[in-house]
Amino acid sequence: MDRLECDRMFAAVIETGSFAAAAARLGTSTGQASKLVSRLEKELGVQLLTRTTRALALTEVGRAYYERIKAIIEEFDLLDASVRSASGAPTGRLRITAPVTFGTVQLAPVLISFATAFPDIQLDVSFSDRLVGLVDEGYDAAIRIGQPADSSLMAKKLGAIRIVLVAAPSYLDAQKLPVHPSDLVEHRCIVDSNFRDPTSWRFRTVDREQAIATEVKGRLHFSNAGACLAAAEAGLGIARVPSFVAGDSLRAGKLRSVLAEYEDEPRGLYAVYPPGRHLALKVRVLVDFLAAAFKGQPKWDEGWV
Repeated sequence: MDRLECDRMFAAVIETGSFAAAAARLGTSTGQASKLVSRLEKELGVQLLTRTTRALALTEVGRAYYERIKAIIEEFDLLDASVRSASGAPTGRLRITAPVTFGTVQLAPVLISFATAFPDIQLDVSFSDRLVGLVDEGYDAAIRIGQPADSSLMAKKLGAIRIVLVAAPSYLDAQKLPVHPSDLVEHRCIVDSNFRDPTSWRFRTVDREQAIATEVKGRLHFSNAGACLAAAEAGLGIARVPSFVAGDSLRAGKLRSVLAEYEDEPRGLYAVYPPGRHLALKVRVLVDFLAAAFKGQPKWDEGWV
């Protein structure tokens, strides 16, 4: 097992490009990562990497060793996963990444329930709006909103995320109420820069047959839906946010829905994970748990639609 630990670290260093990144992937320190690779080189009696202050490079023998050992590690992991699956006891470290707002507001309570149900699984959860590379960065699964762009990953649709327009009663009472998406050009709009096209707000016609895009303007741009929501509650304009963020405020009357009849098609909520001949049991039970938790009409949409 010590040798396997060294081999895993060596492969991680090659795939991530640095000892620091490899250490983060495998949950250890940079110093320990360097020691494991040095131990491997000493045991083999060859130099696998050339190290400078700025970069790492594979030696010729290091490249040949990496190509062989990577396949062996993958086979070992497949064997390990199949045995664990047969035992019926999901165990091990499970690394997950999810968007910040959805992760902290909606996913975290579900993962806490999951951790309670599966006490032998170690959860390592990263909330980030950056598009994380699952394979390169060593993650087991990701939660993503919108059609997954990477076709090499497996994806399980968990549900749908509505995108709604909201504004405070104080703002709407003082303005001419928009009755068509084109009316938004006359309004102060609060822009979430996390969207792919932040200032191009998408809608559907009332008959749902055509798409509409309206270019909006506003002095407030936030890369966080919660901040956009808070600005809307303060009466600073109209915000476009996911309904899982706005639900509580709409139920409480702090916000009103705007242009609901033109609402765009919902975005899909997906669990994505790397492909493999055998899906690790810990990933399988996670995906199944999430699918059950988010099945049907989301709780955040109840009581105001």
